[in-house]
Amino acid sequence: MEIDQWRREYQMGGLRRSELKPTPVEQFRKWLAEAVEAELVDASAMCLATTNADGHPSQRIVLLKGFDEKGFVFYTNLQSDKARDMAVNPQVSLLFPWCRLERQVIVYGKVEPVSREQAEAYFQSRPLDSQLAAWASHQSRPLSSREELEQQFDKEKARFAGKTIPLPEFWGGYCVVPNAVEFWQGGENRLHDRFIYRREENENWNIERRAP
Repeated sequence: MEIDQWRREYQMGGLRRSELKPTPVEQFRKWLAEAVEAELVDASAMCLATTNADGHPSQRIVLLKGFDEKGFVFYTNLQSDKARDMAVNPQVSLLFPWCRLERQVIVYGKVEPVSREQAEAYFQSRPLDSQLAAWASHQSRPLSSREELEQQFDKEKARFAGKTIPLPEFWGGYCVVPNAVEFWQGGENRLHDRFIYRREENENWNIERRAP
């Protein structure tokens, strides 16, 4: 496998400043709609990067569950490794890797917890088995076997049979409030197009082109 020889040209089109929307959320909404239209698998999947108290970075894929002018929302176990990281350092980064469209979106910002009411509304919209899984999984903790996890799931299923499954106290959501958002579009001869929106003190967005 001569991996150093793997290469291809990026020829799906460029990105010009005149095409950009006034805010990063408007531009993201446009690109997300195009990713969905292109039938990308898991178009809402994003890589969340965090750092722990020692400064060690971690990354994992999570699913975007909402966005607006305030920021980008996802949900998770509040006792997970990612939640512990964010408790000590709320500065995070998100990456949307829309490779088939030769695009990336990178969000830089600070996480804030969503309200329990918002988390409750989303939790109750999930399929019942997904609600049970939230109760069954002590996320990021060691497991002796797959069977242990399945047994815990069956235990929770029996406990909540015929009942409304409540939102666990250890489960909730976060909103990544962006201070900068970068849009990357592949270009021929590695002359890619990169634009970054930066939030100014007056809450307006400044847009600058970056060298690839």
